[in-house]
Amino acid sequence: MKQKLLLMAVASLSMASCSQDESTDINKGNAIDFRAALGTRAVETTTANLDKIVVTAIDKNDANYFTDAEFTKNDAFFTSTPAYYWPGDGSNLSFFAYSPSAADLVATVTINSTTKTLADFSPAAAIADQKDFVTATATGSKANETTGVALLFKHQLSQIEIKARNGNEGYVYKVTGVRIGQPVSKGAFDFGSSAWTLTQDKTNYLAEHDAPITLGADAQSLMSDGGNAMLLPQQLVAWTPDTDMPNANKGAYLAVKVNITTKAGARVYPVESVGEYDWAAVAINTNWEAGKKYVYTLDFSEGAGKVDPEKPDPADPNDPFNPGEDILGSPIKFTVEVSEWEDAGAQDITM
Repeated sequence: MKQKLLLMAVASLSMASCSQDESTDINKGNAIDFRAALGTRAVETTTANLDKIVVTAIDKNDANYFTDAEFTKNDAFFTSTPAYYWPGDGSNLSFFAYSPSAADLVATVTINSTTKTLADFSPAAAIADQKDFVTATATGSKANETTGVALLFKHQLSQIEIKARNGNEGYVYKVTGVRIGQPVSKGAFDFGSSAWTLTQDKTNYLAEHDAPITLGADAQSLMSDGGNAMLLPQQLVAWTPDTDMPNANKGAYLAVKVNITTKAGARVYPVESVGEYDWAAVAINTNWEAGKKYVYTLDFSEGAGKVDPEKPDPADPNDPFNPGEDILGSPIKFTVEVSEWEDAGAQDITM
């Protein structure tokens, strides 16, 4: 099951008083400041936690008026040091804003008249280390000194949360981690078109926690304190266990690190030689869109999914769990027949 939530944010560009500048090309009015109002776990960018934005401005001559200027929250405004001022001739500036910085994203940002890209971007392998990436574009001039220039910030990644439940009281499921398996992991973003160009690189994304979560009838999040995953928008190509059990084609799937026992305490999965926990997986083929949140709820009430496709073939001859096979068989059922009474004959007893 998934839920989609489109998230976006609005920031306004306004002015603060400043000293006069003698250059004839610079407006002797207010400096360019930003006032952010952004409504939006990786940790989501919100109005409360957004403290820095990076902005590039391009002037009427297609020259960079300023490049990757950092504007820091200062009370209700975002201000830069040094301050930048509106062109005195009333011409427009085109703004390209984003957060967090290229260094935090571990990528390269180039914004000029011909190129406006975030290149070589890959979300961090550990979900707790991933960043929310938001962008905005706008055009303004000194005519906006009073009203400000509106910026519409948009989330450019897809947010993924994994939950799980178990309504079968005959089994106990304990979970210590989640894995998002084999989505495309690298791409470039165009600030002009707000489009992603993806490579063929794929990887796994992981979140683990020390204290196991015991599943109950109500769905609960399996993400760690670091928050939900922030991943590249894409059409997933699902793992096909029927034809590719070891997932040689790197199809997409979700997995949970789980220990399964019966209510009576009998061990079900994994075998002792593997350890207390091992991965159970299920294929997914969702189309992840930018700015949307996807909530997957894994329901163990009637099954436990497939053995981890990336598990090596068992070395233990007593381990029956091969990659891609069902962890549980079909429900246990009986056919019942009651035999007819058989006459054992009369029994005479002397008192």
